[in-house]
Amino acid sequence: MSRFNRIFALLVAAVILAGCASSKQRAPVVERSGAASKAAVAAETARAKAQRERDWRPAVHVVQKGETLYSIAFNYGFDYHELAELNGITDPNLISIGQQIRLFPGASRPVPVAESKSSEPAIKDQPKLVKYAYSEAAVAQLAKPETADKPVVVAPKPEKVEPKPKPEVKPAEESAEVEPDADIEWSLPTQGKVIAGFSEAANRKGVDISGKLGQPVNASAPGKVVYSGSGLRGYGKLVIVKHNSTFLSAYAHNDKVLVKEGQNVMRGQKIAEMGNTDADQVKLHFEVRRFGKPVDPAKYLSLK
Repeated sequence: MSRFNRIFALLVAAVILAGCASSKQRAPVVERSGAASKAAVAAETARAKAQRERDWRPAVHVVQKGETLYSIAFNYGFDYHELAELNGITDPNLISIGQQIRLFPGASRPVPVAESKSSEPAIKDQPKLVKYAYSEAAVAQLAKPETADKPVVVAPKPEKVEPKPKPEVKPAEESAEVEPDADIEWSLPTQGKVIAGFSEAANRKGVDISGKLGQPVNASAPGKVVYSGSGLRGYGKLVIVKHNSTFLSAYAHNDKVLVKEGQNVMRGQKIAEMGNTDADQVKLHFEVRRFGKPVDPAKYLSLK
């Protein structure tokens, strides 16, 4: 082999080896953005579903003896103004035992459907009486047997009326807009010693904080005043603040109330002065409610 051929062969071999090496170094390209997006959507859906499942409230409440629209709204975590508007109630003081109160806009009251019955009488086929003038021909006509060609009258069947389907009652969790617990920053509503703690066993729905007459009572978190008055038995002069679709807080036994219903308040804003209305001593009874159900305030703020 000539020197030129050997050099040419070596160059060809070098090119082939370089191509193989470069092909081995190529990394596969994987599209990960779509998978990551789907995973994020799935995680968000699971979180929202889990929060909806924690909402225990029914779609409709049936009024029991001793209940008022104020207490119903408080026990389910709603603004009584919204419940009144939703149910067409012009006077919140006028509700009756057994009345159905819708709690969510998507819920509808079940309507009883009566069975439909046809009022059309059954049509009977009876032979008609025919009067003939007396004659031999008439007698012969009557003597003939009836033929099969006589038309038969069939009574029409009554039209069947299908009962209307009952309106579907949507579950509460489909209608309730839930917000995360971490959205709220809580603070002490007043200064003083905790003289009674939260206890489900003892039916203590909040904590009692002792203090002096006229001592400031502050909003524990920002929100909207949904109740201000003395219409809930056992609470005296009461203020209820709704913080979001999940939480509200209550401030009871006040001497003076300084805010009005519908007013927006900030965290730490003075909303009342401590008192002893409907209580055995001067104190603040403070509650935190989640979906209307009392929860231990110590889970959300330091009481020391």
